Amino acid sequence: MWAMSTIIYPSPVFGPVKSRRLGVSLGVNLLPGDGKVCTFDCLYCECGFNGDHRPMRKLPTREEVRQALELRLIDMRENGPAPDVLTFAGNGEPTAHPDFAGIIDDTLALRDRYFPQAKVSVLSNATMIHRPEVHDALMRVDNNIQKLDTIDPDYIRRLDRPVSPRYDVQRIIDDLARFEGHVIIQTMFLKGHDAEGDLDNTTEAFVAPWLEAIGRIRPQSVMIYTIDRETPYNDLAKATPAELDAIRDRVIAQGIPCTASY
Repeated sequence: MWAMSTIIYPSPVFGPVKSRRLGVSLGVNLLPGDGKVCTFDCLYCECGFNGDHRPMRKLPTREEVRQALELRLIDMRENGPAPDVLTFAGNGEPTAHPDFAGIIDDTLALRDRYFPQAKVSVLSNATMIHRPEVHDALMRVDNNIQKLDTIDPDYIRRLDRPVSPRYDVQRIIDDLARFEGHVIIQTMFLKGHDAEGDLDNTTEAFVAPWLEAIGRIRPQSVMIYTIDRETPYNDLAKATPAELDAIRDRVIAQGIPCTASY
């Protein structure tokens, strides 16, 4: 069942917002502020579907991002609150911006000038990490947070819905391993169904291979979570706290820190 749930974020800077996992987070949105552009089209995305919200504006330029971010940081230094983190997120995939690497350099310099204790985080779906300049930029940020909802190609096709037909989850896992531990894996566990049947990645058939991939990637930590906001596709449901806790404990048993958000 399809709904029209949408949160479209301002661009290039929004917030700060209180993040479940990151604290006081100032958002940096490298996509237009009037629509969604993403290399995935997830059934659970709070920004809605790509086709429903095609932007008319252009991407913000590197200089526009730098100027807007500096003005906001000056205001926060004078008036509060102090940010815990500067988070690249918003209306789609941030690493798809052609000047992503340069924008990261600008952001790190501004962070060091105004709030040196704040972390820089990137929330990404991992579709661009094969690009050397993206990989290298992500190695420079504090929290390189990459999505891996499952390693089952059919489930990815139905839930995450990659835009490119060349999406290859095994290549993604190889690329994630190339960070040599400087990566945080973020995984959405949920239940539901679509026209093809059940959508439930909390079962052993999904969890066991995912755990094996986590062991191969050896991330610095793992964040598992479930639906928190209204989704554009209605026939989805939360994973239970008990299910998330059980998965979390199995990650920790591999010697990898893991948190669960309900």
